[in-house]
Amino acid sequence: MLEQILLSASDFKPEIALTATFCIAILIDLVVKRKMSWVSAVSLVGFGVTGYLVYEQAGTTASIFSDMVAVDPFATFFKAVILLSSVLIVVQSLWSRELRTGQRRFGEYFSIIVAMTLGMFLMAGASNLIMMYLSIELTSISSYILAGYTKEAPDSAEASLKYVIYGALSSGLMVYGISIIYGLTGALDIYSINKVLAGGQVSMVAMLIAGMLTVAGFGYKITAAPFHFWSPDVYEGAPITVTAFLAVASKAAGFAMLIRFFKVTFYDASVAALPAGFWATFQGFEWNMVLAVLSVLSMTLGNLVAIWQDNLKRLLAYSSIAHAGYILMGIVVLSNAGISAMMIYFVAYLFMNLGAFYCVMLVADKTGSESIDDYKGLGYRSPLLAFSFSVFLLSLTGIPPTFGFIGKLYLFAALIDARWFWLALIGVVNSVVSLYYYVRVIRNMYIRDPVSAAGPLSFDLGPRIFLLLLLIPNIALFLYFTPIVDFAQASLVMVGIP
Repeated sequence: MLEQILLSASDFKPEIALTATFCIAILIDLVVKRKMSWVSAVSLVGFGVTGYLVYEQAGTTASIFSDMVAVDPFATFFKAVILLSSVLIVVQSLWSRELRTGQRRFGEYFSIIVAMTLGMFLMAGASNLIMMYLSIELTSISSYILAGYTKEAPDSAEASLKYVIYGALSSGLMVYGISIIYGLTGALDIYSINKVLAGGQVSMVAMLIAGMLTVAGFGYKITAAPFHFWSPDVYEGAPITVTAFLAVASKAAGFAMLIRFFKVTFYDASVAALPAGFWATFQGFEWNMVLAVLSVLSMTLGNLVAIWQDNLKRLLAYSSIAHAGYILMGIVVLSNAGISAMMIYFVAYLFMNLGAFYCVMLVADKTGSESIDDYKGLGYRSPLLAFSFSVFLLSLTGIPPTFGFIGKLYLFAALIDARWFWLALIGVVNSVVSLYYYVRVIRNMYIRDPVSAAGPLSFDLGPRIFLLLLLIPNIALFLYFTPIVDFAQASLVMVGIP
């Protein structure tokens, strides 16, 4: 047993590094009190070490700790996305005036970000239902605390409370679903469950009910409708840096776990007469149809409700729900092309969504407002910020020359290749609808006159450089996206799938 644990630990080094970083960050905070730079530096160094260990792990395919966690290129890809998001959020937090108001211990903030990153790493590789639940809980509890970090703000405390209530409900539904699956199959790891289902001795009705309850837990993490009700209020009330982190990294981890659960658990290896790159699910368990409905519902509801929003954080919250619908389209086709398209889109989503929230943070720090009306004349008051924000919004829409266009192009190409024409059409229509509320912001920045007595907005060199670091990939990766495509296609290898 000890030998097996030590052998598994050798493939668990990134998670061990994050655990050590979490402990060191807390200890440093006890020594240096409220100095943000020390604790943030420790977090960044820890993330750097973790990144090196993830890179070392590239190409490894193994199942560790008695099939509790999978280490494979698929998990490595999402770990890279999550880690990059964490690094960018830590750096972004250094310039957040919202976090600096009041007497706070910054060590708690950065250490919880590290803990949340650890939870999302575990989500990316979880291959046991109990590990899936525990990793979701670690991520969720950390995010509950972060959502209410600015506790003196009434909407922050409200956001945290609503987050806890919705999180507890979805967790309860998921645990109930897991208990039914265990009762039906006698197994908790997804590989053993797959073998039991292949034997055909499981009640289809009971398994469908259990699957739907489990989907509630996944839907909550990826903010897919109708499990999205927590996100608008939480996104609006939480600090902007936390909102951006939830919108990108948490969603990536949720999708990684969702894909692994459905692709491995319901994979039918007996069906061989399929085109290259496609796979089949067991008869009676066509979950792609359920996910297609969730995709359409998320896209349509997110975009239609976003039209009426005047608060930019709330607008981007509904936009995030819509993007969950776009990303779900890649799963329903049951093909490697669909999964790789999702992975490409996540890289684009990382830069364009973090960039959009960063612009909102910069304006909110200067004006104290997140209202769209206060963006009037921003193109004259801060040309670089207005141009960058416009690029991020156009990238979210999927308009060239932005990397968001490439992401959506691959998604729609996978749908058309699999002959899901109706879903592709709905996706295109929803993209057109989203253009309305994104262009509404751009119109205010360039066409509307500035509010009276509003002077120019100036920023220090550091925030401007960071803004360019988010802006440049959105354009550069449109011109040369081959490395991202190659990385995504090479990361399709998953433990348990031949």
